[in-house]
Amino acid sequence: MFRLSFSAPLRRLDSLSEQEILALAISSEEDDARIYLAYADRLKQDYPQSAKVFADMAEVEHTHRNMLIDMHRQRFGEHIPLIRREHVQGFLKRRPDWLQANLSLDQIRQEAEEMERSAYRFYLEAQKQVSDASTRVLLGDLAMAEQGHEDIAAMLGEKHRPEDIRKDEDETAHRQFVLTYVQPGLAGLMDGSVSTLAPIFAAAFATGQTWQTFLVGLSASVGAGISMGFTEAAHDDGKISGRGSPIKRGLACGIMTALGGLGHALPYLIPHFWTATITAAIIVFLELWAIAFIQNKYMETPFFRAVLQVVLGGSLVLAAGILIGNG
Repeated sequence: MFRLSFSAPLRRLDSLSEQEILALAISSEEDDARIYLAYADRLKQDYPQSAKVFADMAEVEHTHRNMLIDMHRQRFGEHIPLIRREHVQGFLKRRPDWLQANLSLDQIRQEAEEMERSAYRFYLEAQKQVSDASTRVLLGDLAMAEQGHEDIAAMLGEKHRPEDIRKDEDETAHRQFVLTYVQPGLAGLMDGSVSTLAPIFAAAFATGQTWQTFLVGLSASVGAGISMGFTEAAHDDGKISGRGSPIKRGLACGIMTALGGLGHALPYLIPHFWTATITAAIIVFLELWAIAFIQNKYMETPFFRAVLQVVLGGSLVLAAGILIGNG
């Protein structure tokens, strides 16, 4: 036998008593302080200066919490009702710690800005629900403090993150993005685009059949994607090289390898042979130039050298496939 369970309906803010409003404010400040400390712990290894910013912001939230507890103690005594943001309508859901671990530095900053805006709106609304003059003053002061946290963050940024340090952190984030996503993805795109040219166009000119050519291209692309993905993930765990999660790198490499091959395999779904072949050739041309562009933009390879390496190499592989298919 089993029982059906239903979650309790959320409370409306205007249904809370003044004691409950103070209790909600206390728990909210505690939660925000813990979140900022989690951000600081998350960032301290790679971005130590930003970690100091969030540690200082956690200290500010802790001060707000103590002010609210003092007010509650004066008005209602020592017992604080247990009420949290998830019990009340209108609050944004916070990410659990295990999801925060995957946030980038910019995403963490954006989350912090939204937390401050949400806290500001809460204090403005809560102020309307209380009649005690001293409590209204405190909530209004906290609203202004939350609104001014962007200025506090800017001040802390000047204290802990001067322009040269901010530039270094941004360069570190960019370098990590390149190492984790761009580099393995580019390797996969190059392999998928170039290595599948010969079998696809050899099959096309050998058979003259678009469907059989598509099947050859599909199998070559998917097989290459799986092989490259596992190879990238298995050969480096990223701990020493600093290239990031092997799973992320493996997915980036495998997916881009498969897409590189599928780009000129999919046109062979067109039943007319020459229409499909000309379309595939145009896509190959665009793929090779896209690879050269990515190499130049993210890998800082001189553009003409990238063109020479990729376009010339790809053209030779394409020609080899056509010659073999006509042999």
